[in-house]
Amino acid sequence: MKQLLQDARTGELKVAEVPAPQLLPGCVLVRVAASLVSAGTERASAEFASKSLLAKAKARPDLVRDVLAKMQRDGLASTLQTVRSRLDQPQSVGYSSAGVVVAVGDGIADINVGDRVACAGAGYAVHAEFACVPRMLVAKIPEGGNVSCEEAAFGTVGAICLHGIRTAEVALGDTVAVIGLGLLGQITVQLLKAAGCRVFGMDLLRQRADLAIGNGAEAACTSTREFRDLCFQKTGGVGVDSVLITAGTPSSAPVNLAAELTRDRAVVVAVGTVGMELQRKLYYEKELDFRISRSYGPGRYDAAYEQKGRDYPIGHVRWTETRNLAAFLQFIAEGKLNLPSLITHRFPMEQATRAYDLITGSTGEPFLAALITYAGTESGIAPNLSERIPVSTVVPSSGSIGLGVLGAGSFAQNTLLPALKAIPGVSFIGVCNATGPRSRSAAEKFGFSYCSNSEQELLQDANIKAVLIATRHHLHGGQSLRALRAGKAVFCEKPLCLNESELAALVCASADENAPLLMVGFNRRFAPMAVQMKQFLSEVHEPLAIHYRVNAGYIPADHWVNDPEQGGGRILGEVCHFVDFLCFLAGACPVEVQAQTVGNPGQYSMDNVVASLKFANGTLGTISYLANGDKSAAKERVEVFGGGSVAILEDFRRLELVRNGRKQITRARWAQDKGHKAEMQAFVDALLGKTPLPIPFEQVVGSTLATLRLQNSCQTGQPLTVQLSEFVASALQGTSSQR
Repeated sequence: MKQLLQDARTGELKVAEVPAPQLLPGCVLVRVAASLVSAGTERASAEFASKSLLAKAKARPDLVRDVLAKMQRDGLASTLQTVRSRLDQPQSVGYSSAGVVVAVGDGIADINVGDRVACAGAGYAVHAEFACVPRMLVAKIPEGGNVSCEEAAFGTVGAICLHGIRTAEVALGDTVAVIGLGLLGQITVQLLKAAGCRVFGMDLLRQRADLAIGNGAEAACTSTREFRDLCFQKTGGVGVDSVLITAGTPSSAPVNLAAELTRDRAVVVAVGTVGMELQRKLYYEKELDFRISRSYGPGRYDAAYEQKGRDYPIGHVRWTETRNLAAFLQFIAEGKLNLPSLITHRFPMEQATRAYDLITGSTGEPFLAALITYAGTESGIAPNLSERIPVSTVVPSSGSIGLGVLGAGSFAQNTLLPALKAIPGVSFIGVCNATGPRSRSAAEKFGFSYCSNSEQELLQDANIKAVLIATRHHLHGGQSLRALRAGKAVFCEKPLCLNESELAALVCASADENAPLLMVGFNRRFAPMAVQMKQFLSEVHEPLAIHYRVNAGYIPADHWVNDPEQGGGRILGEVCHFVDFLCFLAGACPVEVQAQTVGNPGQYSMDNVVASLKFANGTLGTISYLANGDKSAAKERVEVFGGGSVAILEDFRRLELVRNGRKQITRARWAQDKGHKAEMQAFVDALLGKTPLPIPFEQVVGSTLATLRLQNSCQTGQPLTVQLSEFVASALQGTSSQR
């Protein structure tokens, strides 16, 4: 399919051929008929992307602080690689569209194939021929044919205007001033008129003021003095009941003008992006209520609402973003809005970049609403959604490993794929990601033969001998199992799975001596300093005492890693790393685990954990995984005691080994090496038959099972046994009984 993409480094736009998005549960796949180009949000995004790196830094000092903190913690080389990789990622643009549903995901019962819908949301309702959109970000277009897809494409902007009006709490007969008569302002004027309000508008452009009068404004003008006089004249000297600021400007002049226009205790609402240096005297003397309207309405930025479809009860939240979207469509159907009068430009998808030339001022043309249109939506021909797009010609050489990749996110592209690319004997064949731009970007960047939106296509490709899985955590277990059953070797980035039933299935799939190799991305055991540490401890012939402290840093509770359904939480998603590292140092698997959480004051999600592990050889280990520290401090510190020896590993940048009064210190000044390159080399060498399994399968299962039990112990506070042999026997017996 075709999609409009923006280069994050230069701001350059292009229409690219990318795979259609995968249909995800709780979503609908829409064949787009029209999408609206936002003159405010999208212009600002384009202008930021086109800035130099220095100008970007000046505009976003918060990001600069993050980069500096990462540099201090992880080193210059790692930080530069991360920054470059993020700038290399193509950005999807657009957030308001309409079209026809061509497929419906699991869990949706009220939308059917063939329904016409309006779509909302950045990252979802993008400028593309197809869009995968969560249920709560779509609304059915009323039946009867009174609403065209072009009109419905205004839905998101209309919902923004509606929410701004609701935030102002206007009532029938109120006098309302609208400052800024661009697209937001024009639609706001029409909605206010439909709600029975008297509306006065102001814009610097005469033609916009005249258009507002033609569409329902009682009066409109082009200067602040004239507008101030107008508002008091029309209200008998009292002032307006509320002001909606729909302008887009860094100046604070609109918010202070608004205060001058109002009566006592009126409401001022900022809908557009404007400066907010309020003159206190103006607002104080009238005791004004200043409010900011947040996007489309309640539900916006709530992952549980938008991504999981958990609606708010209508009796408690009457107007959510979804209901605002539906209400706006109903206004169109009833003929209360004149949207065609706002359309100044239409561009076919093939010429979509011209729309950005327009809104950024490159052409110098006046404009209001610009639409991108898509051919073929009325043809009735069922589209082919399983797309494989050739990118380069890669012919696997004799004896090389054909690689397929599931998941082309930041970690895969920043870390795993560069490490694999540097290893001879690996042919990059196919890459698949839920979103087409990521698939295409990874394919071009690393020289894959093709990109696809179909996992099955990669698993059925005879040229692919090994699959790298770097998707979100909840997909790891199922994808690893399907790949093994398809006869593919698997490298699965941690965690291997999120529950014991998935682990049991993987044990069964790997039980046969001819089963493909399965490796998990426990990279830390391959780090040069970790290997040196292990060699030093090999001379100790007694149980060890190990303490692993992790200054993990805070992430929001609604981050996908903390989502029990997608990420499994930070114990399963991250602590598994440290459990494996203790297994590596101990040379044994855990037999008992216990975990307790530090009292969380509310902002943490069981992120502050102290875990105790007992190993089969008597070694004892503790893991302090903490999110309540300062991220600028070193992230990881490992201390090992035993046999008159001490080993201390500081953030994989400093290793201190002490024995018999002698101290040996190794430092890495410029680059932190956590073992990713050596990990990939070990995987390839094992596939080529040069070395045995990089991680003994017993330890893969043992550390994963121990982590799953730690999660359970964290909830109960009680110790739990980890009987690995019994678990494996039970898993194999279950398979045998099923046969």
